[in-house]
Amino acid sequence: MCLALELLHALKRHGAREIFGIPGDFILPLFRHIEANGILPLFALSHEPSLGFAADAAARMNLGLGVIAVTYGAGALNVVNAVAGAYAERSPLVVLAGCPGEVEGHAGLVLHHQVRHLDSQWRIYEEITCDRVRLSDAASAPAQIARVLRSCREFSQPVLIEVPRDMADRPMAAVPMLPPSAFEQAAVDECAQEWLAKIESARAPVLVVDVEVRRFHLEAKVAELSRRLQLPVLTTFMGRGLLSQAGLDVDGTYLGIAGDPHVSRLLDESDLPVMLGAILSDSNFGVSAERIDFRRALIAAHREARVGYHVYHDIPLAALVDALLAQVPESQARRRAPLPANTQATFEADDRALCAADLAPALNACFARHGTPPIASDIGDCLFAAMELKPAPLVAPGYYASMGFGVPAGIGVQATSGERPLILVGDGAFQMNGWELGNCRRYGLDPIVIVLNNQSWEMIRAFQPESRCADLGDWRYAELAETLGGHGHRVRTRAELAAALDTAFSRRGRFELIELLLPPGDCTPTLKRFSDGIRALRGGQACAA
Repeated sequence: MCLALELLHALKRHGAREIFGIPGDFILPLFRHIEANGILPLFALSHEPSLGFAADAAARMNLGLGVIAVTYGAGALNVVNAVAGAYAERSPLVVLAGCPGEVEGHAGLVLHHQVRHLDSQWRIYEEITCDRVRLSDAASAPAQIARVLRSCREFSQPVLIEVPRDMADRPMAAVPMLPPSAFEQAAVDECAQEWLAKIESARAPVLVVDVEVRRFHLEAKVAELSRRLQLPVLTTFMGRGLLSQAGLDVDGTYLGIAGDPHVSRLLDESDLPVMLGAILSDSNFGVSAERIDFRRALIAAHREARVGYHVYHDIPLAALVDALLAQVPESQARRRAPLPANTQATFEADDRALCAADLAPALNACFARHGTPPIASDIGDCLFAAMELKPAPLVAPGYYASMGFGVPAGIGVQATSGERPLILVGDGAFQMNGWELGNCRRYGLDPIVIVLNNQSWEMIRAFQPESRCADLGDWRYAELAETLGGHGHRVRTRAELAAALDTAFSRRGRFELIELLLPPGDCTPTLKRFSDGIRALRGGQACAA
């Protein structure tokens, strides 16, 4: 077979389910094979950043590879921000980027889409990928493709595959499936033994789980490990929703001084945080009431495990979890007092005007009636509202925090899983990529979209209330839904919100857009506590939002 077909088959064998792409002349030969053979379905969106967000969310949801196909320069560089977010948050993306062929590259002319050098695209992607290859030689291409796809899976980070315009039709051998990279099992076993000794001697150990637990298919195993150890279990801000499908009720999501005090104390007062797959970011741990001393923690992430100052290199998280399970008897039990019950706020569908604090109670009540969907959230107050929802599968840019993620991420979730998602997005982020909803009709997608319209970038206002640059005006988003192929609901009261939710969850076939009209300056209780906490920790004044 030709290079293009072998590449597509290799992507599918490594866990890809679809491709999100926008055509351009340097990538057109590959697009011809993508469309003609249907090895992986193609979802063509309207703007390259949306491709990256959609593919990122698809990878997070299906535990496989997210794939983007873009042209040279103008396409590949336009998706850089989304790929950077995937790199930071450890999401396995494959960027298929066109590039000039051999004749074009030696023609002596500056080519369209070229930046500074012919290799500018290649050099820029070095910063945001864990591996790269340019398929300029059909003989070596199978081994190179196999290497970068293994890197993508093992590091759970993006890779770049450049496909020169003149290579797609070249004959090529099949791409092999490489075995996992070698590691020292003895080192893994010793690390597990040292961890368990520390846990056994600790006064108040607590298990903290983050994104890599899901990236490496470990939710069921980590849930079983927590049952055997009988440790309190917390998710991070980024890991909200983890273990929700593994039959384990976690004790809560750690939000430091912004969260439930009972939950926060578990970690703040622990003498041994046991962190699996955690990204040590400010969004996860920057709001701690007490500065966490990570030197006293057990930390396993990014193929490394720490015990105080002792570091084990090249330790896959999955191998460590397996070793811990092998060394912990199923009958072992450590007793602890349960956390006080965290009562959910009730929701009354009355005629009172909506405020941001109404969203989570309204959705929790709706989930009780209609079931809980997967959730795609943008950054900002909508993500803090998601922290107040009942645990559910959630994709969101909690660390890299790039606006515009929500709507294309929801498209990616439904495209890869077939499940109808709920999308939470603020009006500022909707102005960036909300128009991608116009592509839902041709692909048979019907997400439910909730737009928090307070006519501002409320996350900006929360940290700097005097900033006029956060004012956005009222764009009347619900009225645009019909033009884009969906149904729109513009709601002002609690009763209108409850009715719109019931209609949206009951009706299928077109996307449903519910626009919540909220007072400018209003924000969820969780964002209020978070911004107040950050400002206090930075020595500033409390937020007045």
